[in-house]
Amino acid sequence: MKKILITGGSGFIGTNLIESLIDNTENSILNIDNETPKIQERNNIWQNVDIRDLEALSNSIEVFKPELVIHLAARTDLDGKTLKDYDANTKGVSNLLAVLKETPSVKRVVFASSMYVCEPGYSPKSFDDYAPHTVYGESKVLTEKIIKEENPSEYTWSIIRPTSIWGPWFGEPYANFFNIVRSGKYFHMGERACSKTYGYIDNALYQIMSIVEAEQEKVNKKIFYLGDYTPYPISEWADEIAKEIGIKIPRIPFFLFRFAGWGGDILKTVGIKFPMTSFRLKNMTTDNIHDLFPIQEIAPNLPISRIVGVKKTMKWINSTN
Repeated sequence: MKKILITGGSGFIGTNLIESLIDNTENSILNIDNETPKIQERNNIWQNVDIRDLEALSNSIEVFKPELVIHLAARTDLDGKTLKDYDANTKGVSNLLAVLKETPSVKRVVFASSMYVCEPGYSPKSFDDYAPHTVYGESKVLTEKIIKEENPSEYTWSIIRPTSIWGPWFGEPYANFFNIVRSGKYFHMGERACSKTYGYIDNALYQIMSIVEAEQEKVNKKIFYLGDYTPYPISEWADEIAKEIGIKIPRIPFFLFRFAGWGGDILKTVGIKFPMTSFRLKNMTTDNIHDLFPIQEIAPNLPISRIVGVKKTMKWINSTN
């Protein structure tokens, strides 16, 4: 029996990860999260623990004695104003490192970071080259630095940087992308087209488990971006979603999006949310392609194509609605 601890198992990636592991009856799984599981039937493997609470975290791990730890717990939205707002990321990983140091049963640990340690369009020269553009990104830079400085020797450890991962059980902003296309409110931006690294959830899980199962020397103290190996042209992806529901996406001049972004900026200053801002427009029109060669070496054959992923995601959306 393999004892697997998943922090943040009630989130998007954690929910899917638990579902992929739960079918193997040889696994004993514990989800610690301060949110209830998305799937009610998984309450039996969930403990309500805030990773910022060192004593509660220590007590839970001491009793469970995990062999494998996959650390996903984090605050991931972009609404925080200061690093204190993201102490679940910084204090949380410090607490976890302290507890795992005193947990001899642990053999491997995968720590989740984020692609937002660098702003979209920035190509880091190394895994120590950071260029965050949000407070959330800054918190994840600190998360990585805390892990590297601690440099645990008691177990094999790796850091993952999920890119834009999507699929069943996802939330903002990628669920919004699907919903905007489904509602007929998505438009192609003139001739503007960009490509980005996205990843279907099943492929990301395959990559995570490939890290877990790889030989130690291939993954220890290393960082891996997660995502599908072929970048997505956003307009093509939107057309695939639209085709699945039988609609055609119109194309409108780009300058109208620019005006909408400025309008969204103004509304934001008075506390009104609007689907478009200059920040979002920049993200939508900037290529953001990551080097996936390191993960591709140990996880070469992704199980799900983008077309199949769209079909599975639309089926899930329709069932939840």
